[in-house]
Amino acid sequence: MSSPLVRLRERRDAVGAPLCLGVDPHPDHLPEQLPRTVHGVEAFARGVIEAAAEHAVAVKVNVAFFEAFGAKGWAALERVRRDVPREMLCILDAKRGDIGSTAERYAAGLLGNLDADAVTLSPYLGEDAITPFLEVPERLVFLLARTSNPSAAALQELVVDGEPLHLRVARWAAATWPGGRVGLVVGATAPRELGQLRNAVPGPAFLVPGVGTQGGDLAAAVGTCDGRWAPGVVSVSRAIAGASRGNDWQLAAAKAALELRDRMREAVLHSQTGAAERLHSGGS
Repeated sequence: MSSPLVRLRERRDAVGAPLCLGVDPHPDHLPEQLPRTVHGVEAFARGVIEAAAEHAVAVKVNVAFFEAFGAKGWAALERVRRDVPREMLCILDAKRGDIGSTAERYAAGLLGNLDADAVTLSPYLGEDAITPFLEVPERLVFLLARTSNPSAAALQELVVDGEPLHLRVARWAAATWPGGRVGLVVGATAPRELGQLRNAVPGPAFLVPGVGTQGGDLAAAVGTCDGRWAPGVVSVSRAIAGASRGNDWQLAAAKAALELRDRMREAVLHSQTGAAERLHSGGS
């Protein structure tokens, strides 16, 4: 099988949009007919993937909603992972951050046992927390840089030597691992910072959450993942998976994913057209 970055590019060309299907199956948000148990969480996650994955380039699964159920939850997560089509990337949203043998065991579980293509990590402990995951061949990691949550700015906007911490993290990651296997998580809820980060570090792939229910800027998000940059994905969870809590929840998820894919296609075209016009103007 080809490398994750090659598959991401190929899938992106086939779909025409960088949509990533987010799977965050909170028991309180399940469709009305599903039980608020590990069985309901699994059924919902697998049903969303079945309904909507064809419109996406990747699936991002939040592992916390499975780990909360212990061994049964982990077994459910294994089955959910197997449902992700092989031509798509499976990203496990775990946000791990530890060192040494602990990091090695995290990598063995997420990238080995679950065979994920990519995982999200916290960079706060430095290279020691990242390297064990990169020792697993043909896998990607996404480091938290400028996240989409409301309180993120309290730390991530701290100024260090004249620039915000999130930009320092991004530059450090791009310089330390220039080969493309280390990407960045940058939220669409901070569009100004999103654009600044992309211009500062054009090499790493971006994982952009925050579009949809969180109100992030879709056009800005897509603009950082178009063909001018490294391949990236724009993750949408509740706006797709939570489109309906009635009996039509799978149909509603499929419809929402299709609509978002089409909106992203339009945004990609607009972004590329604008870039071409700016290039032409600058050269005239």
